[in-house]
Amino acid sequence: MGDQNVVKLEGDEHRKHFTQHLLNDIKAFDLLLHENKFEDEPIRIGAEQEVVLVGPDWMPSLNYDKFIDEANDPLLTTELGRFNLEINLPPFAFSTDALSRMHKLLDQKIEKLSAIGKKHNTQVLLTGILPTIHWDYLKFECMTPNPRYELINSLLKSNRKSNFEINIKGLDELLTSHPNILFEACNTSFQVHLQIPQNRFVEQYNWAQLIAGPVLAAACNSPLLMGKRLWSETRIALFQQSIDMRNSKYLKREIEPRVTFGRHWLKESASDYYKENVAHYNLLVSPEKLEDSIKIIQQGGVPKLPALNMHSGTVYSWNRACYGISDTGKPHLRIENRYLPAGPTVIDEMANTAFWLGVMMAMPPNFKNISQEISFEDVRHNFYNAAQHGIESTIKWEGKNVPVAQLILNKLLPWAHKGLATMNINKADIDLYLGIIEQRVKSKQTGAAWTRKNFTQLLNQSNKHEATTSITRQLAKMCARGNPVHQWPDVELNLGDAHKHFYTARHIMKTDIATLSENDIVDLAINFMVWKNVRYILVENSKHQLKGLLSSRRLIKMLREGWKDGLGIKEIMEENVICVSPNTTTQDAIQLMIDKNIGCLPVVSDSRLLGMITERDIVNVAHKTQKFNL
Repeated sequence: MGDQNVVKLEGDEHRKHFTQHLLNDIKAFDLLLHENKFEDEPIRIGAEQEVVLVGPDWMPSLNYDKFIDEANDPLLTTELGRFNLEINLPPFAFSTDALSRMHKLLDQKIEKLSAIGKKHNTQVLLTGILPTIHWDYLKFECMTPNPRYELINSLLKSNRKSNFEINIKGLDELLTSHPNILFEACNTSFQVHLQIPQNRFVEQYNWAQLIAGPVLAAACNSPLLMGKRLWSETRIALFQQSIDMRNSKYLKREIEPRVTFGRHWLKESASDYYKENVAHYNLLVSPEKLEDSIKIIQQGGVPKLPALNMHSGTVYSWNRACYGISDTGKPHLRIENRYLPAGPTVIDEMANTAFWLGVMMAMPPNFKNISQEISFEDVRHNFYNAAQHGIESTIKWEGKNVPVAQLILNKLLPWAHKGLATMNINKADIDLYLGIIEQRVKSKQTGAAWTRKNFTQLLNQSNKHEATTSITRQLAKMCARGNPVHQWPDVELNLGDAHKHFYTARHIMKTDIATLSENDIVDLAINFMVWKNVRYILVENSKHQLKGLLSSRRLIKMLREGWKDGLGIKEIMEENVICVSPNTTTQDAIQLMIDKNIGCLPVVSDSRLLGMITERDIVNVAHKTQKFNL
């Protein structure tokens, strides 16, 4: 859940004070390792479930506080966005019915939230990235009012000295910048914890890094963002870029982002993980309360290492090393798997969990010294390649390029069966959860594959807004049924209901529009109209601010009057253009076009051009939905 009580490091003295405690915590950690103080048994597992809240319009719902107040659950906490929540599960001893117990508790927690949601017309959804999320929900006022979030946002922004840049390429491309870290709130995950004995931590952590690519490939569930088809697991790229402190304008050397897969194998001990973080990442915040960790050990106690945990918590490794204190009073070490997405159903998440845990517990003897035999760059490549291409990816394994599906079916799944059996997990649970992974991989229908395929098919019948709405509606329907994603049918566009979702200008505007500069010549505008078969061209400046409009009607008038060669667009464009905002209702936009007798309506926000509505767009929507109510 993380420490919510944090303060900014103010001034040199405060920074020196925190640094001294951080170094002291590392010395204490080394001392605990040297004296073999860490708990080895029982091995425990745990999880954190992030969920997204959606309203009756299938858009994000910002009423997180209703759930926090009414659930009255200390293990339910907030996330960065007002439309997210996090369910924390207590640790389970990793044996016999641990997986089915976790599954049952997750179901109970989500059912409780869903019951609260019914009273507030809100649904609880499991999805890596909500398909319908858009710019209106990434404004600062959509951030959960929490001093920690506001402080982190302020610190990261001040370090960048500019907006956060997002550039993700897949089948489509998202290229934009944003003034705050709320793009990170688009991500929802299912984070799994596994306790590791001290003397096995290095080999187990390296093994976790090695298998991360193929495990992720089987679990991808986040292919859409802002109506764009990007990576199979877009969360991986989005998380890194949405909180990246680096600024390419000032960057003159190689610096690792704070969201990282890592740079090297772990060599000597778990302590190396923390020392690497301190060496490469600057200090951001401090907990309100610090402690003398060495003194606590000398007095026979177990330190909480607040400075070390705080700094580690601001470095977002996809496999994160974690220090904690068990209910026995002994310190323990964990690996937190942070790359698995939420959803698309609880049973899919439990299958992903069983797969990862099983492979983790079945490391073959010949992989114990992988740091000396396998290139870390190959493993890093595998992870990001799997995030981009999912179950269709090819990865490097033991010196060969192997289709990831083949590797999973032939090697990883048998290992997972063996690993879970070693932990005495009930055979029925092993067969259930790993059987889902097997069928998902054989059919190649992951959550990402299902979403991308159906979104593309829906685009042929509608537009991006209606396609993402239909996908989200089906996600909610199938999540409620609980069937694993490899059994899901294709989405059918409900034309009878479709008109309900075209209720603002944002939902019917085109964003792929023809624009020119006011310094271009009229001859270019004429050719544009012919090439693109359009009647209107919007004129913008280099900052994408709307400056004017050139219509075919205006050109015909000029043709009758005649003009000189090389005539500039600025000389004949209409400058006083009637515009609407993206949140203008469809009814008001259409009524405005009728009242003003205009066939084109630019959509503008903060003086910047976002899109355009034409008579043809309105007719197309009416045709697709078979019904269009004003």
